[in-house]
Amino acid sequence: MSLFNFKKTKSPAAPIQATVPSHGANQGNDLASLVLSVIHDGVVMTDRAGAVQFMNPAAARLCGLSNPNDAIGLDSILIIRIETKEGRELSEAENPFILAIRSGQTLKPYECNLIVGQTDKRVPITISILPADETGGNRVITFRDITEELKEEGEQMEFISTASHEMRTPVATIDGYLSLCLNPQTATIDERARNYLTTAHAASQHLGKLFQDLLDVTKLDDSRIRPNFVPAEMVEMVKDITKDYIPRAQEQKINFTFGADDSASVHSERKLNQVVYSYVDPDFMREILDNLIDNALKYTPSGGSIYVNVRGDGDRVLINVTDTGMGISSDDLGHIFQKFYRADNSDTRTIGGTGLGLYLVKQRTEAMGGQVWAESAFGEGSTFYVSLPRLTADEYEKRMIPIRNQKMQEQLSTLQSAFPSQPTTTITEQPVPAMPQPISSQQSPQLPPVPPIPQPTQISPPQPNPNINNNLNGGNV
Repeated sequence: MSLFNFKKTKSPAAPIQATVPSHGANQGNDLASLVLSVIHDGVVMTDRAGAVQFMNPAAARLCGLSNPNDAIGLDSILIIRIETKEGRELSEAENPFILAIRSGQTLKPYECNLIVGQTDKRVPITISILPADETGGNRVITFRDITEELKEEGEQMEFISTASHEMRTPVATIDGYLSLCLNPQTATIDERARNYLTTAHAASQHLGKLFQDLLDVTKLDDSRIRPNFVPAEMVEMVKDITKDYIPRAQEQKINFTFGADDSASVHSERKLNQVVYSYVDPDFMREILDNLIDNALKYTPSGGSIYVNVRGDGDRVLINVTDTGMGISSDDLGHIFQKFYRADNSDTRTIGGTGLGLYLVKQRTEAMGGQVWAESAFGEGSTFYVSLPRLTADEYEKRMIPIRNQKMQEQLSTLQSAFPSQPTTTITEQPVPAMPQPISSQQSPQLPPVPPIPQPTQISPPQPNPNINNNLNGGNV
């Protein structure tokens, strides 16, 4: 049984009274009101349709309302307006708060910005939605101001970023000298020493990767890296990235397939008829796929298979990376996208990793307005899904116009530099001109008369030469 049972008064627009079902109901009601009035977290209760039935003072303050009762009976979607933590506006189709309110589903803590009233002020919050009872009729919305937490986290990130940057230089020096020692042209060492140096070299490269991942994480966390969006055809983009892993898959004797979900050779590729567009950062997409495919190759034994596919799913682009590797246990599956988390079992301890790869995948995907999740069972392989907003063909063409114009201008500038005496012309992409209309007989222009065709000249046949004795029977002339 929950701590409080919320009962609606006779008027549907009146605040809900919090009562405790045991004896001393008045005392319990006073305690519940006191708790809800003094806590710093915003608490809102809605009915099945999403209309506000209760709001505590903290929620009213965060939403820019002077009195909690002003919200009673209003649609919670109109009061609690959010955007991504990067400041990007969310459409209704991708807004997790609106989707959870309308579907009655649970919303796990989601980090975003709360738009305060009708002002330009933004407050960073985490928001969640839970059912108030087993019937799922009423819902409890809680949200919390995390401004101070982000400030402290930013200071920590700054320290990590500075330390990682400073430590990359000595690690790179160590890695360089180890490479020289292992090069037969620069050093002569026995086999035992070579084994020691090879192990040290692998460790230094792993350390360098860790520092690079730390730098990448901190840069995006404190908004020093922002997505550089461009319209893209996703099938070709993913295909171009994944083909770089064919040699490694061949070396590990793993079947690597693009555009299919059945076992095939490493070069196998099913021709995709679908063309899907999205608005993404190409560098972020490469990082996402690099981490997912690298993980699949690390955790899939020889003779296994990896499938990469891209398809349109309504208004989303869905990318999946599927492997037949060792899989992930149910206990670990809910934590794999957390920073520095690594599954701890006898099979994974021997495989190197920083614990930041999947966190980077989640971070980059959400920065582009997408979602990432995994489906797996231990010993049965894994599938990682990346879902991104989809563009229609018309939207793609509209977004491509300024890009094509810019490329034309760059080409023109290059030509001007090579041939400075040539005049410059501004080129922009224009609509296709209309076809010319046929001219009627009344509008036909007067054409000059056609000159007469000259008659052929009569040529007389040549006369025989009487001085030549011509043998008509085929003899010699």
